[in-house]
Amino acid sequence: MLEKLEILQDRWRNLGEQLNDPELIRDMKRYKQVHKQYKDLDGIMQAFREYKLVLGNIKDSEQILYVEKDAELREMAREELGMLEQRKTELDALIRQLLIPKDPEDARDAILEIRAGTGGDEASLFAGDLFRMYSRYVERQGWKLEVVSSSEGTSGGFKEIIANLIGEDVYGTLKYESGVHRVQRVPATESQGRVHTSAATVAVLPEADEVDVVIRPEDVRIDVFRASGAGGQHINKTESAVRVVHAPSGIVVECQDSRSQIKNRESAMKVLRTRLYEHTLKEHLDKIAGKRKTLVSTGDRSAKIRTYNFSQGRVTDHRINLTLYALDDVLAGQIDPLVDALQLAENAEKMKAGETI
Repeated sequence: MLEKLEILQDRWRNLGEQLNDPELIRDMKRYKQVHKQYKDLDGIMQAFREYKLVLGNIKDSEQILYVEKDAELREMAREELGMLEQRKTELDALIRQLLIPKDPEDARDAILEIRAGTGGDEASLFAGDLFRMYSRYVERQGWKLEVVSSSEGTSGGFKEIIANLIGEDVYGTLKYESGVHRVQRVPATESQGRVHTSAATVAVLPEADEVDVVIRPEDVRIDVFRASGAGGQHINKTESAVRVVHAPSGIVVECQDSRSQIKNRESAMKVLRTRLYEHTLKEHLDKIAGKRKTLVSTGDRSAKIRTYNFSQGRVTDHRINLTLYALDDVLAGQIDPLVDALQLAENAEKMKAGETI
């Protein structure tokens, strides 16, 4: 491990020198790439510096125990050695975790899509609950959420809602949320008090850049129309809504949440690029799905990943067999225990497979 860290340290220093090169600063795209690589290694280098310092102090303490005759000094050295050995063990674990390679997609912004599944009106209400849950989590993270399009359910909630999520490592944090979320509760319309099961599908996709997906103008048809639904008088008087049809794939994207036709068009094109990019991403995920069980569902929207049981106040994630009796907290956006546990399971799978930087 020390040899690998020395190599990474040379690479980190080289990246630092590149960042001071005026020629690199003129190429902003390349500069951002180098800066990200430097930043990704920075945490490892901080831990490595402390690790080397601890190793040196351990050697000094062992030397004192070997040559020192004074009983009091020997006892002090023995106590310090015990603390240093404990810190060395902690740094060992930390560095091994930091050496686990990050998916290059993780740093991207994301597009969140929630759709009501089986269960009629109750499924739409549950889709609304999930959207509020993620909205509150996004707010707590200091990220930004922009609704691209939405279709309300007849009794509330959403038949479908799509939103942009903007922030640091958004996709890497929420990618495990993709899949079927199931709810078990007594609907408000149920007079007999029977528990019903409904579902909603969540998809978290890494936002695609224009360089990732090339869309030829001749392959796209853009229609404008008057938006419908809540939103004020402009909804019915201006043709601000946009529909983008991609002929080769048959993908259709509509956006009507902004008063601006230009902004709706930009949002619709962003969603279209991401959906086209999703095919490439799925191929990537399929290659590693057999190795890492926690990632199977990020590429398969039909897989049931989580159950929210209201009568028992519990949430169960079926991929890692984790049950939390904190349903109200989870629906209030406190999904950190689930996110952290899934990331931990994923890192454990990577370590087991021997994946390192």
